[in-house]
Amino acid sequence: MAAIMALTPGARLGPYEILAPLGAGGMGEVYRACDTRLDRTVAIKILPSQFSSDPVRRQRFEREAKTISSLNHPHICILYDVGNQEGVNYLVMECIEGETLAKRLEKGPLALDHVLMYGAQIACALDKAHQNGVVHRDLKPGNIMLTTTGAKLLDFGLARPTATPTTLATMTTVAPVQAPMTQEGTLVGTFQYMSPEQIEGKELDGRNDIFSLGAVLFEMLTGKKAFEGKSQLSVVSAILEKEPQAISSMKPLTPPVLDHAIQRCLAKNPEERWQRALDLGLELKWLAESGLGGRAPTSQERLRPGWDWLAWALAASVALIAVVLALPHFNNRQSPGAHVVRFTISPPQNGTYIFNGVEGGAVLSPDGRSVAFIARVDKVTQLWVRALDAFSNRPLSGTEGAVSAFWSPDSSSLGFFTQDKLKRIATSGGPAQTLCEVHDSRGGSWGQLGVILFSRVVGGVYRVSASGGIPERVTTLNTGRLEVTHRWPFFLPDGKHFFFMASPLGSVSPENSIYVGSLDGKDSKYLFHGSSPIAYAMSHVLYIEDKVLMARPFDLTRLDFSGDAFPVAENILFNPIISNGVFSASQNGMLLYQQGSLTGFVSLLMFDREGRQLSSIGDPGAYTGPRLSPDGKRLLYVQIDTRGGKSDLWIRDLTSGQLSLLASNLRPLGPT
Repeated sequence: MAAIMALTPGARLGPYEILAPLGAGGMGEVYRACDTRLDRTVAIKILPSQFSSDPVRRQRFEREAKTISSLNHPHICILYDVGNQEGVNYLVMECIEGETLAKRLEKGPLALDHVLMYGAQIACALDKAHQNGVVHRDLKPGNIMLTTTGAKLLDFGLARPTATPTTLATMTTVAPVQAPMTQEGTLVGTFQYMSPEQIEGKELDGRNDIFSLGAVLFEMLTGKKAFEGKSQLSVVSAILEKEPQAISSMKPLTPPVLDHAIQRCLAKNPEERWQRALDLGLELKWLAESGLGGRAPTSQERLRPGWDWLAWALAASVALIAVVLALPHFNNRQSPGAHVVRFTISPPQNGTYIFNGVEGGAVLSPDGRSVAFIARVDKVTQLWVRALDAFSNRPLSGTEGAVSAFWSPDSSSLGFFTQDKLKRIATSGGPAQTLCEVHDSRGGSWGQLGVILFSRVVGGVYRVSASGGIPERVTTLNTGRLEVTHRWPFFLPDGKHFFFMASPLGSVSPENSIYVGSLDGKDSKYLFHGSSPIAYAMSHVLYIEDKVLMARPFDLTRLDFSGDAFPVAENILFNPIISNGVFSASQNGMLLYQQGSLTGFVSLLMFDREGRQLSSIGDPGAYTGPRLSPDGKRLLYVQIDTRGGKSDLWIRDLTSGQLSLLASNLRPLGPT
């Protein structure tokens, strides 16, 4: 391919000053620029000068300009201007801040609520295009931008009513499936997302884009492409002849109605697909508004051995806590009267739930009648209690600054940490009682024998009387494994044994382990590799694995598992940095959990010497250790993937915004 002409910062195209390159592809280059007349940042897409004489390419370029200018929709990029300077044709578009869906998918599948939201937005944007007689023809994750206001559909450079005929003989070249490229000269589009009729060179209509959107939704939900192969020919063969793997086989908790909606998009025959993108968009919007799919559990889910007595909630928002009522006769596990009750608890008026890992999430009382949580109202953070048969939340005075709350066995009191102290308070009211000093707590549990366990950011698990006293250590760090912390203790019903998580120095999630400890100080028993808080209820152990809440039968006599694990709920709110997530279970068969993702840990901001903010750097994220270069032109920082806890070292050029990855999978220097 001929070399592409590059514009340097400071170059001018008409009234537009080039600031930095944003990307390049077969149809041109994209730059960040400044409109000097309106003093606004724009994106400029140019057709390389060496291609300007190619009438086909110029025609496609001009078609893109006309296409985008005819589409006015909040989820389609805006075209501001077109121009030509010294043989260089260019488009001027809005500069969209965010990341492409393709980049986001490198981190794994999206949360279900995001799939529904973005999918509905893309579908409605496509419908707008189709109503204007435009077929996109190259819908793929790389042409979808995710922003703070939702999804934006990009790049109509390939849009036109019909496809260029081709033959399968032109597609036998082996190509990496992981990095698909638009193939020009044979077939216009990207193979993994093409419809059968586009591959066969037939006339296209909007149902072609619906097929492509189905393939995109499949990948958003599962993290895998709907059609894969080792060569272009094998991918094309899969699209023409094979059905994609059932989503339910990969994501068991996917609402069946969503699975069906995506399968309908991917029908080989266009007549069997959704006939309008708007219909698909309305379906996805309805699913989102009905509560993550609005489904009832299947009979298999209700009667899953050892857990059919528990129905699980579905909550769409990180700001909501889902609580589920158990069956009246939960001991009869094959009860023919199995049913499900779901509801959510909103935070206090003008308040927000607090959780970043250290604070700890909401917890059910052992009797299943109340829930305690930490919320902030008018800049005051404290414990709140909500009786499940009441309509209002009630604050507990004297718990300001509380973190990591836990219930007494009789459900009458709460233990919590605040101001480097362990305290207790009766939920009926009254002053809080200080039990002992605890610095940098990492969870607590109150046992049947009047003993409270707690842990710290460094060290083992400690015990103290529920009446107060001097703490005593009950677990010993394994120096052979370089352990530095035991955390998230949880008492078993006998009040003598407890679960905890052990974490070695510089650990990553697979190296953390779950143990059973004992108050008598005997050697702890290893259970499994895991990076999660752990709980016990109704003969089952609960823990988080890859943001999925898992349940596994557990024998209290042998202190060992007695069956296989199975999923209960997905997308549990989880902080991988300290391995804590939000779920809780009562002893009478009720379950509470909170769904969502931790975002916006930190915003990277630039200030001058007088303290005035100059700019914001990138999107909010889980950043740590930012360092400016001596010349002030580059920023070094570590970014943590909130899905799996992986840390990457980056350098950002503060002038161009360009990112460079220096190292991946960093190991933290110590516990957090």
